[in-house]
Amino acid sequence: MLASVLWGTTGTSATFLTGGVSPLAIGATTMTLGGALLFATSARSSLAVVRDRSHRGWLLAAAAGMVVYPLTFYAAMDLAGVAMGNVVSLGSGPLFAALLEWRVDRQRLTLRWMLSTAVALVGVALLVGGGHGAGSVVDPATVPLGVLLGLAAGAGYALFTYSAGVIVRAGHGGRATMGAAFGLAAVPLSVVMLVTAAPLVATVANAGIAVYLAVGPMFLAYVLFARSLRELRSSTVTVVTLLEPLVATLLAVAVVGERLEAAGWMGLALILVGVTVLSTARHPRQMA
Repeated sequence: MLASVLWGTTGTSATFLTGGVSPLAIGATTMTLGGALLFATSARSSLAVVRDRSHRGWLLAAAAGMVVYPLTFYAAMDLAGVAMGNVVSLGSGPLFAALLEWRVDRQRLTLRWMLSTAVALVGVALLVGGGHGAGSVVDPATVPLGVLLGLAAGAGYALFTYSAGVIVRAGHGGRATMGAAFGLAAVPLSVVMLVTAAPLVATVANAGIAVYLAVGPMFLAYVLFARSLRELRSSTVTVVTLLEPLVATLLAVAVVGERLEAAGWMGLALILVGVTVLSTARHPRQMA
């Protein structure tokens, strides 16, 4: 639950950055620093994952997912708003994960999945068509692109979770797998960070926010997430993580000043309903 709350603060925290900090800089910096911490604190077991040639392709796929995810996630929140970008990114993840299982594992798409997806897609349409009200800090013209980037973020995260699950089922620990994937993702993202992150260190306040995003929502939250997968049922963990978009939405409205029309609130609710129904039916693989 604490991990979900930490994740839910990312978008609102990023809005306090000044000096023209780009979403690419935020995503690249937080993942580079947080990924390096995750790798460093589980270096021995993470190196064992890296050296395992039998699953290197899946490790590279997991790392690729975590390169795509932070860049598109922060860009989605920048263009579509914290609430909308967060919900679309996280709400689409389980749907893309199910598609991967259908395509790779040949698992059948159930009627429950189809109905859940239909409900979630209606929610996305409501968000795009009339989500933000008058006086909102979000430009309605940028919302469609933001939603598309949110879907890309969901696809990237689904690729990470699916690929990491393959590695875990092969016998590696969840913390080690996360450390290896995040550590590899930090390599290309560090290049993006070096090119774009100068405004992040231009002021003490910006640097402090960047450190918080790397240590809190990135490093600490994923450590707690890995631990919860050992101690709780995976289906329980999945539902609890749905607190993240709820926290993000409440903070966006209360702190950032975003305003949603009735259609926007209905869209958010439909996405959460669709994902909740799907998550309670499917039992994600545990990352022990």
